Amino acid sequence: MNKKSMKYLEHDIRPWGEYIVIESSEDFKIKKIIVLPGQRLSYQYHNGRSETWVIIQGKAKVTIDGIEHTHHKGDTIIIPKKAKHRIENLSKVNLVFIEIQTGDYFDEDDIIRIQDDYNR
Repeated sequence: MNKKSMKYLEHDIRPWGEYIVIESSEDFKIKKIIVLPGQRLSYQYHNGRSETWVIIQGKAKVTIDGIEHTHHKGDTIIIPKKAKHRIENLSKVNLVFIEIQTGDYFDEDDIIRIQDDYNR
């Protein structure tokens, strides 16, 4: 399947990059997330879901409950429900990771932002 013929469940452009929903059900959601060089997502938490991130490309700074770690291709990060978290691209190339959400609520309105570079 070429790129033009691919259909996504959901695709959204954000100020930091973009995400594509690969799979979605009542029990889970899987996204491919692309973060532009030097950009980062908001410092946030979720009441309805936990997340597992698998780094596919790039170098990331991940903050969970105020503790920072650097992660690379192949690393897996587990973010429990209600844990405050953020990811930042430390690379000169796009940071790409797969996000697996599990829990009981997956809508975007379950993003509770604590700090956001884009004033959302």
